[in-house]
Amino acid sequence: MSAAKGLKAWHEVIEGGSDPAQLTAIMHEDAVFHSPVVHTPQEGRPIVIAYLSAAGQTLGNDSFEYLREIVDGNCAVLEFRTDMDGIQVNGIDMITFDDDGLITDFKVMVRPLKAVNKVWDMMGAQLEKMKAG
Repeated sequence: MSAAKGLKAWHEVIEGGSDPAQLTAIMHEDAVFHSPVVHTPQEGRPIVIAYLSAAGQTLGNDSFEYLREIVDGNCAVLEFRTDMDGIQVNGIDMITFDDDGLITDFKVMVRPLKAVNKVWDMMGAQLEKMKAG
């Protein structure tokens, strides 16, 4: 049940503000991130941390909440909702963990199209801000 262990750590990290150092501690070095707005998978811990940190700053506002979780072996699907500049965002995080509970694969899906466009705008701005800082 590595997903149960990994999910506990995931929830602690996001409740703590998605700090990059904390994300690093729960991320496998060869982790892969699948963005709802970028065609190619983002491979390797540093880029996955960058995307998840940016997501924490954009999606993880006061309205963010997980609605349900489905766990099967090393995999979990978490449905979430949040509000971004008045746009209701609904999505899922599909997370795969290794046997130690580290995240090996993280896929985000978002709906509706208006929300996807908002995520694209805000994530792009946050990633540029992180690059400049």
